[in-house]
Amino acid sequence: MLSALGRFCVRHRRVVALAWLAAFVGGIVLGVQVFGRLGTDYSGTTIESFAGYDRLSESAEFGPRILALVESDRPLASGTAPARRVSEAAAEIGSVDGVGRVVDPLTAPPQLGLVTADRRAALLVVDIEKDLDGPRWDHAVDTSTERLRAMAGGGLDVLVGGDLLLEDELAEQSQRDTELGEFVALPITLVVMVFLFGGLVAAGIPFLGALASIAGGLGTLYGLSFLLDLDPSVPSVTTVMGLGLSIDYALLIVARYREERGLGRGPDDAVAVAMSTAGRTISFSALTVATSLCGLFVFDDPIFRALGAAGVSVVVVALAAGLTLTPALLSLFQRRVTAPTTRVSDDGFFARLARATQRRALLVTVLLSALLLAAGAPFLHANFRNGGADLLPESFESRQFADRTAELFPATEATEPVIVLARVPAERLQSYVGTVGDLPQVERVGEVTQRRNGWSSMELTPHGESQGQRAKDLVRALRDERPDFRTWVTGDAAVLLDFQDVVKDGLPGAALVLGLGTFVLLFLMTGSVLVPVKALVMNTLSLGATFGVLVLVFQEGYGSDLLGFTPSGGLETWVPVIVFAFAFGLSMDYEVFLLSRIKELYDSGMSNDKAVEIGLQRSGRIITSAALLIFIVFLGFAAGKLLGIKQMGVALATAVAVDATIVRCLLVPATMTLLGDRNWWAPDWLRRVHDRIGLREHVEPLPLPHPRPADDPAAAPVQP
Repeated sequence: MLSALGRFCVRHRRVVALAWLAAFVGGIVLGVQVFGRLGTDYSGTTIESFAGYDRLSESAEFGPRILALVESDRPLASGTAPARRVSEAAAEIGSVDGVGRVVDPLTAPPQLGLVTADRRAALLVVDIEKDLDGPRWDHAVDTSTERLRAMAGGGLDVLVGGDLLLEDELAEQSQRDTELGEFVALPITLVVMVFLFGGLVAAGIPFLGALASIAGGLGTLYGLSFLLDLDPSVPSVTTVMGLGLSIDYALLIVARYREERGLGRGPDDAVAVAMSTAGRTISFSALTVATSLCGLFVFDDPIFRALGAAGVSVVVVALAAGLTLTPALLSLFQRRVTAPTTRVSDDGFFARLARATQRRALLVTVLLSALLLAAGAPFLHANFRNGGADLLPESFESRQFADRTAELFPATEATEPVIVLARVPAERLQSYVGTVGDLPQVERVGEVTQRRNGWSSMELTPHGESQGQRAKDLVRALRDERPDFRTWVTGDAAVLLDFQDVVKDGLPGAALVLGLGTFVLLFLMTGSVLVPVKALVMNTLSLGATFGVLVLVFQEGYGSDLLGFTPSGGLETWVPVIVFAFAFGLSMDYEVFLLSRIKELYDSGMSNDKAVEIGLQRSGRIITSAALLIFIVFLGFAAGKLLGIKQMGVALATAVAVDATIVRCLLVPATMTLLGDRNWWAPDWLRRVHDRIGLREHVEPLPLPHPRPADDPAAAPVQP
């Protein structure tokens, strides 16, 4: 099938190339619009804290809130020029169409706490009306924001913030980081591929495939944005995955094509053989990566499910580019993609490394396993957090607003409240105050507020920081001591606690999907039971080391100056889950590359140890090259400013580096040597299953031609 697909793409190469050009243009046009559709909507979720926030929004009198922090070089006393400017701005904004309410801090009741004790700073509040249509919404938000910023000058400094602006700036930075990652990674990968292939055209084919995959992936995300709510992290996460995989897949096909040309095959036959071998390998690899990402669907969280759907879609786009665009480009540029002039020796660096490892297989296995376990130990003490404005660089206004407000108004900003919400009259919720007010975790109980549609709410201030253990203990206590009516407990601490519970509850199921799916796929490829089990164990060790590095860098702060960020004291809760799924898939990607060659040689009659040695020699260079390229891609995204994306980029770069060096080049040869022929063992009934439906590398039985004439532009054939 894949050989036939390759020949089809050769015959219709111009049509295929033009189709991908149209897809590229369309993907770019649609893809740039996806960043305006990013957000987080938890309506309909069963997670209590998320549902509580949704009900708070539904029962609120007004829509989203815009805040302005006004600082004066002198007290904002009544009648002074700075005070008049604040009040005039509040009055003007109050008359803007679409603005529901403006709270002037200088005339508001003191108990609201909108003015500092020295009256040199104040918070002006603007509430937008609910359910506005697009044009009225834009007018109300843009006009209010512009007028708030216009207060600056004449002794006044103004910072505008709030959740609305924060979401916009997170989406903006996500787009910047995606563009930066591509800008950094693509030129460097092109230079590296020119060095690897010794020519610009051969290197340019994976590069063009990567561009097509990025555009196709962004276009796919735009379509998904109408079906799923996409978090600001989705474009960066999926783009980096699509970019890395598309380069890997095209690299493998181009390398096999050049190898077959070097054996003397004509261009069309070389494409057919490359597709029936390397094409099958990348198809299997994509299926393995997609299976890993399907583990994200197990989690009861819309962010993970959106990332899973987007990730699988981007993997499919990368595979489609590898199986169609790459053979079409190889045919278009066949005269410029030269074959190697000499055959790579089977006694090169990787063969010598394999033999050295095999001589001390047990020692290598024990020492490297201990090293990986030690590297993963810091993850046992990981702290998790859900970041807000601190995810952004300090140059962003939302970040400056949040930091400065927390400094000036510690009573309202440093300790976020725990919120209790119920659909009962305020008097009935008030009766519950006496019960919760005596809880040891409660420092203060706020007034009960009557909301729209029969809802009421109250805020409780915990002892200590809101993200600390005391706040989470308060959330648990409130959920244990419920009244005789239904309540929703929400707030920042509740969200963090619920998110951690989502991860904890979903992780076993996700691991089962990932592990079982990977086991089945590797069994279908190898016919072995032990090889898949060994691969799962080694990938787990590799991931543990990656998570340990993540803690050391982003929680403890090692290397923070080099990477250009301020340590936040913890990891973003979603990052380890996403890294777990994506890095596991990438690790299996290289496992497939290596095992396919070893199994091919073993089936041809080589001994187990010799097949491992020659298999590593023949695939080691391509695995190392692919890993180097994808490592560059991930470091490009680690150079971004959004903290969660930076964490993900560093983690994936670490995972690839560990996997391509310690695991593939050392642990795999050592463990396969220890097991010997037992590597390929399976019960008789499973062997019969594999004989019937197993997936095998298949080289189309094309005869090698006679030596080509001297005027053939391709390199002279090299005898196998």
